[in-house]
Amino acid sequence: MSSIFIKADAENFVHRINNLTPISQHMWGTMTVSQMLAHIQQPIKVALGEIAPKQSAAGWLFGRLIKKRIINEKPFNKELPTDPSFVVNNDRNFDSEKQYAIELIQRLSAIAPEKIQQKKHPIFGKLSAEE
Repeated sequence: MSSIFIKADAENFVHRINNLTPISQHMWGTMTVSQMLAHIQQPIKVALGEIAPKQSAAGWLFGRLIKKRIINEKPFNKELPTDPSFVVNNDRNFDSEKQYAIELIQRLSAIAPEKIQQKKHPIFGKLSAEE
């Protein structure tokens, strides 16, 4: 599985973002490219400790059960629910969101994975460095 903590993988993520344009077509979901760039920033901000969304009741009850079905080698299923704090439904500036997403990826990839283990995901709770 790809990892933001593997230099080549992080560089690949940045390369993929750099290949996006404001009119790139989405592969799934309904967000615009700018909204998607803002959306992917949210879990990175959680890992960096910049935001701390509260774990939802559903996450508390079912998070550990579904974590194994989500966090594995298989690609995510389409139309999975997301934490409400990660939803982006307003217009965003493509260039700003692109630049900030790359900056966040670079910042997180420079941190040792064990440094982020204590941060809680709003649905899954605590995640290991591998997760």
